[in-house]
Amino acid sequence: MASRAAGEDQPGTLRPEGGTTTDDIESLRSDFEMLAERTQTLLTEKLLLENEVTQLSKRASRLEEDLRHLKTPPLVVGNVQDIVGDRAIVKSSNGTVFLVTYNPRLESSSLVPGARVTLNQDTLSIIEVLNDGWDPLVAASEIIERPDVDFSMLGGLNKQIESLREAAELPLTNPGAFKKFGIDPPRGVLLSGPPGNGKTMLAKALANSTDATFLGIVGSELAQKYIGEGGRLVRELFDMARERAPSIIFIDEIDAIGSKRLDSTTSGDREVHRTLMQLLSEMDGFTPSEGISVIAATNRMELLDKALLRPGRFDRIIAISSPDRDGVKDILKIHTANVPLARDVEMSKISRLCEGFSGAEIKAAVTEAAMAAISSDQDKVSMENFQEGVERIQNERTKSSKTSPDSLYQ
Repeated sequence: MASRAAGEDQPGTLRPEGGTTTDDIESLRSDFEMLAERTQTLLTEKLLLENEVTQLSKRASRLEEDLRHLKTPPLVVGNVQDIVGDRAIVKSSNGTVFLVTYNPRLESSSLVPGARVTLNQDTLSIIEVLNDGWDPLVAASEIIERPDVDFSMLGGLNKQIESLREAAELPLTNPGAFKKFGIDPPRGVLLSGPPGNGKTMLAKALANSTDATFLGIVGSELAQKYIGEGGRLVRELFDMARERAPSIIFIDEIDAIGSKRLDSTTSGDREVHRTLMQLLSEMDGFTPSEGISVIAATNRMELLDKALLRPGRFDRIIAISSPDRDGVKDILKIHTANVPLARDVEMSKISRLCEGFSGAEIKAAVTEAAMAAISSDQDKVSMENFQEGVERIQNERTKSSKTSPDSLYQ
């Protein structure tokens, strides 16, 4: 066979300059695959970064919007008094009355006397209508979570419980019976008696037992600084009760706004009297109050105005006095139900020692006895602990009676 031509590469020899070997091709292919993989990784990272930038942009926009809202001047809350043509008479939150314009886009049906609205801080023009904008004090009066108190936890008040449920629950649960007999259901129930005997506990138990809407408020919260504000709160309270009927309104310490009307010269007393007159009107006025029961509590019944106590407003007055001996036994059983007692404990003897105590004082005596047992590192409460607890409460009662204003004139 003829020999290879001159200059032809033999196997395994290097190519001349400018040639490509198999090793070079493999190296280039490896570099290309590596660069392709790197490119894919960078593209993925780019997409992730772009997505993150988009999310951050949206978040920045939201924060800018929140910042813009925070920088917006506050709106003044007021009430519409009347509509005069294309303008409205409003009363601002500080009691001042203005004639202002209103947003033409607002529905005319919503701009009615009594509606709560927001006003521009500078021009006092009506910006929007607060449709369900109850006053925060009124909105917070609704008891959403039922109290953990029921009638079985109240001792010595069987007659009062029966009377309260008959006057407050029956008109709401069986209104047809009153129509059948041609009588109006009781409008209100007044709980009276010295402090610590369960007036507020009765109301809590009623709130727990009934399916009606329960609105609870303290009388002092209805006494406001500005003219007409207390009456407005009373009106809103009853409007909310009508809207969510059947409902029960409980006013604790009603003597704060229900005291006798005297010839007073102070503006504060006159405003309290206006609030009382609004309450009288709501309980027995031109506005119907079907489906609403009013319960009030006081320990100073002698201060209340006669117009508030007449039938048609508070039809039933339930007196809650200090418990008798049987009532003391019932209260002791309730408060010692979960207390480990020693064998020498005699409930009849303890009840005799607690005669004249209020329900709150009996509970305090049990607490003092248990604390005495804990301090002595005992496993159970003994009779001696109860005697010590009762004696301590008795000493507190004696001390308070000596420091009362009545003792200065004895």
